Amino acid sequence: MTSTQLTPRLADIVKAYDVRGLVGSQLTPAVAHALGWAFARRMAAECGARAVVVAHDMRDSGPELSAAFSRGVVEAGLDVRSAGLASTDMLYFASGSMHLPGAVFTASHNPAAYNGIKLCHPGAGPISLSTGLAEIRDEAQGLLDGDVPAPRGGGVVSPVELLPTYARRMHDLVDLRGIRPLHVVVDAGNGMGGLTVPAVLDGLVRVDPLYFELDGTFPNHEANPLEPANLVDLQRRVVEVGADVGLAFDGDADRCFVVDEGGAAVSPSAITALVALRSLARQPGGTILYNLISSRAVPELVTRAGGVAVRTRVGHSFIKAEMARTGAVFGGEHSAHYYFADFYKADTGMLAALHVLAALGEQEGSLSELVASYAPYAASGEINSTVADVQAVLVRLRMWARSRGGVVDELDGVTIDLGAGRWFNVRASNTEPLLRLNVEAPDTGDMEALRDEVLGIIRG
Repeated sequence: MTSTQLTPRLADIVKAYDVRGLVGSQLTPAVAHALGWAFARRMAAECGARAVVVAHDMRDSGPELSAAFSRGVVEAGLDVRSAGLASTDMLYFASGSMHLPGAVFTASHNPAAYNGIKLCHPGAGPISLSTGLAEIRDEAQGLLDGDVPAPRGGGVVSPVELLPTYARRMHDLVDLRGIRPLHVVVDAGNGMGGLTVPAVLDGLVRVDPLYFELDGTFPNHEANPLEPANLVDLQRRVVEVGADVGLAFDGDADRCFVVDEGGAAVSPSAITALVALRSLARQPGGTILYNLISSRAVPELVTRAGGVAVRTRVGHSFIKAEMARTGAVFGGEHSAHYYFADFYKADTGMLAALHVLAALGEQEGSLSELVASYAPYAASGEINSTVADVQAVLVRLRMWARSRGGVVDELDGVTIDLGAGRWFNVRASNTEPLLRLNVEAPDTGDMEALRDEVLGIIRG
């Protein structure tokens, strides 16, 4: 086997919007070095960048990989602002406030064996395969394969401290002073929320911490609150201590999930609606983005409040592009990614959490009472099915929908509106033979009946 055959193939780990791979086999210091060099060259050529801000999360491989990436940046002739430990939204804050391209080493909620890189343009602008990531990948592959001369740049590395200024920015955006006392349980999942939550919330609310120790082996549960099993500890603690609210952050703390005082998970669509209405109170008539698997309650409430609701595809690059195009003040996804115009159009779980705490603390009712009007419909949540022929299933669904008089929309996957508040979306996974189903209806009985009928078509 030749050395070229042993060289990691970047096409396996450079995804649509980021880098994600197994440490030691797919993502190595050599790979990180090559990607740092290629990223810096691209940023210098594209936007005249002279420095890159680099950070990493709590995974054991983060310091070595980020150091190798930084060496690549320096050898490309750019300086490095080294931020050390940081959440993803801290990296976006650094990129936005310093107007520098950025890179944070994180695999978000993936298991401990993985790491990755989230990259951004200056001002926290998104990077995807169609906006430079493919070229970065190919140039880095050339360096790994020995097709280009070894780089010898002259940049320097200097430290930068982000946490205090990040916390101040959060406090400037949502002021919790003057709200009623709140008891908040926070499950950081041994991820970066263990760093950011104390800096932002201490002294403003009573924080009951769960798994704040930074540990990239995730000894308690996966740092993926989208999976119901990973919310169980938070739900139990909220009820045991009589807390007002529970918050769960994913590994890199760019997503936040909410649990009410009774331990029930609050739909991210309800949080989208809540934050949207708060945003519209500040900027009447503003535009709000929501992705197409969000509850129909979101556009209804936004329109009722005098705002403009714009439906988007699923995925942060689409949301951020639409924010730039429409001048939207806020955007939400049903995956609990929340995007703020006043936070560089970037997503941040912390700012969404602050809005929830402010809304709760500014009135006397419980969280379940507060969000009831934001979640009037019954939803299935996302249901995955393994199928042999994705396209054949989608054809069957379109035919079935038309036989029922359904309206078919193909903005992202297939969305079928059957009227009377009954609709569903089916999207294919980009990486696996999976179909992802989301169903909504006016009540639980209608939703379950529609869910089961559609699953019968998908799995039959």
